[in-house]
Amino acid sequence: MNLDQALQTFIVESRELLEEMENALLNVDLAGDQGEAINAIFRAAHTIKGSAGLFSLDHIVAFTHVVESLLDEVRDGRVVLVDEMIVLLLSCCDYLSGLIDGLAAGVTEADPANAAEDAALVAQLRRHMSAPGAGHGPAAAGASPLVEVAPPGVERMGGESGERDHWHISLRFGRGVLQNGMDPIAFLRYLAKLGRIVGIATVDALPPAEQMDAELCYLGFEIAFDSQADKETIEAVFEFVHDDCVMHILPPHSRVSRYVELIRTLPEQDARLGEILVRCGSVTARELEQALASQDAASGQIGSILVGAGNVPPVVVEAALAKQKQASEQKAQESRSIRVDSDKLDRLIDLVGELIIAGARANLIGQRIHNVELQECTSVLSGLVEEVRDAALELRMVKIGATFNRFQRVVHDVARELGKDIGLAVDGEDAELDKTVVEKIGDPLMHLVRNAMDHGIEPAELRLARGKPARGLISLNAFHESGSIVIEVSDDGGGLQKERILAKAIERGLVEPERKLSDGEIYNLIFEAGFSTAEKITNLSGRGVGMDVVKRNITALRGSVEVDSKEGAGTIVTVRLPLTLAIIDGFLVQVGGSVFVIPLDMIEECIEYAAEPGQDYCNLRGQVLPFIRLRQLFALDGQPTRRESIVVLKFGNQRAGLVVDTLLGEFQTVIKPLSPIFSEVKCISGSTILGSGDVALILDVAALMGQVGGKGAAQLAAA
Repeated sequence: MNLDQALQTFIVESRELLEEMENALLNVDLAGDQGEAINAIFRAAHTIKGSAGLFSLDHIVAFTHVVESLLDEVRDGRVVLVDEMIVLLLSCCDYLSGLIDGLAAGVTEADPANAAEDAALVAQLRRHMSAPGAGHGPAAAGASPLVEVAPPGVERMGGESGERDHWHISLRFGRGVLQNGMDPIAFLRYLAKLGRIVGIATVDALPPAEQMDAELCYLGFEIAFDSQADKETIEAVFEFVHDDCVMHILPPHSRVSRYVELIRTLPEQDARLGEILVRCGSVTARELEQALASQDAASGQIGSILVGAGNVPPVVVEAALAKQKQASEQKAQESRSIRVDSDKLDRLIDLVGELIIAGARANLIGQRIHNVELQECTSVLSGLVEEVRDAALELRMVKIGATFNRFQRVVHDVARELGKDIGLAVDGEDAELDKTVVEKIGDPLMHLVRNAMDHGIEPAELRLARGKPARGLISLNAFHESGSIVIEVSDDGGGLQKERILAKAIERGLVEPERKLSDGEIYNLIFEAGFSTAEKITNLSGRGVGMDVVKRNITALRGSVEVDSKEGAGTIVTVRLPLTLAIIDGFLVQVGGSVFVIPLDMIEECIEYAAEPGQDYCNLRGQVLPFIRLRQLFALDGQPTRRESIVVLKFGNQRAGLVVDTLLGEFQTVIKPLSPIFSEVKCISGSTILGSGDVALILDVAALMGQVGGKGAAQLAAA
């Protein structure tokens, strides 16, 4: 991997880490183990800092170091994480995101334009920190060669009186230390000037001889250090390699929990339990040697021997065992995963689409020349192509949870801006859909969430007066239904006021005063361009710009949006989207000389046409089924065949039928977008190429359902 590729990987991973850090900050109050959440936040900042140092991104390293220092004090319990600090750390995430975006644009040095924001954030971070050296007691002389652990039940580490203890430094040098002109041993000599190194264990990560690079450093140390210096002074010894090493410093009299955390943060590698305990300083080499000597086949558990001898608390052994399991699981997971450029996946989907078209043509030729062997081969080929298609599409399927998680921050920030107490509930985050759809649905959902917070959720006083909890709730839910994904954005606010919406629509000339509209039709008026009932304009909404764009963007994805509301109880906005925009299972129908494709998942059944002439509905097992005659809808030439059919469609809670001449059967449909010149054509969502080379149009079922609402076929044709 060259430097540019490595830098791009750093950018991608930093964005992922910042997203994880942001989510952890937003949910830290809800975490069952708050300590683990804080550790996750710290690890994210620490990883970004260390990786940035490898690319000499000093401005990122310097800022992240301050963030990391505050988080380290939070981990130690010297600083309490309060709401004000969470808001500050979220602002730091935003600032780091901006630096990463700048890096992606080619900015590798500090931007003077950001100097004021950088200084302000750093000043706020330092204001929350405790006094330098706080919590670091002086170490007494006479420490043992390595950190000894008190018997089980004793919380303090050290001798029986708790006085014989010292600093513990866990140090792993980066691979490029030697290439940067640094001598690891020189740092140890300098450290000895501040105190006494009373114990040291060398840790190496040497690869096989044929893979070893003599210019790279593979060294690490576990150091027992007796000194009166404070933590900042000890850290300053390694100042020149801060960006190229991983270092953990445990102060004197550290609790067992600190050593447990150190075990969890050691580099992932295959190591025996006893070696991990020695490396973190929980047991001495002598204790380990004695334990190994007494180990026999019956017991076989080095951890049990150490606990039984009173050399190490059980909690430390459990942490080391968990560390070994984590290391093996992570290695197994890494061997199963690979990062692939999305452009390569898009290219694969395109090729699979062309393969489907070529296979359909081969199948058609086999039928035309009545070659049985060729037909058998094309049948097998079609099955294989279908499996390849499903596998390729599955590669592009991603969980919608990543999109939902973005709204945690939106709700947090907008609620503060509006002065409201609003929470977010998420369900169905494991529902999957095509990555292309996920990328394009984010902005419409963002506007729906912000609009619900601004217009939907009432102020706390009004909610309490109405008998509601003071805290409002926005809910996001996703689930699969009939080959589509359904996303619901709901709130428990005041709901929509039908009378105000209808009055505003009549005032603007959108609706004739004498026209009778259903509740759904009234609610859908909010998606008209420039429509707004807001009494005042805010930074979020009220200008009538946005809801029409939301509907247009969703429609462009071959989706639909509906609104249902109950005044005083809340509103639900339902968005339906196709799972993929590339390849679908279709059903071919013919009207005259034209062939159309209907998404197979939308079809409930096919029945024989039986209706009186002029009617636009029929009786289907005691229920009224409205239908549309495609011939009249698209003004197609020719006369109906003697035996027409009705294709029964289901979209959400709606059912309707399409009257067609001929049913041609299932067809793997490669979706080809229409030219922009046809963007205003109603009821058509795309096209596909048949095996004969002819073009078939794909019907937009959502638009067809909208045309059914009480209109006759003649009116549809006129429309």
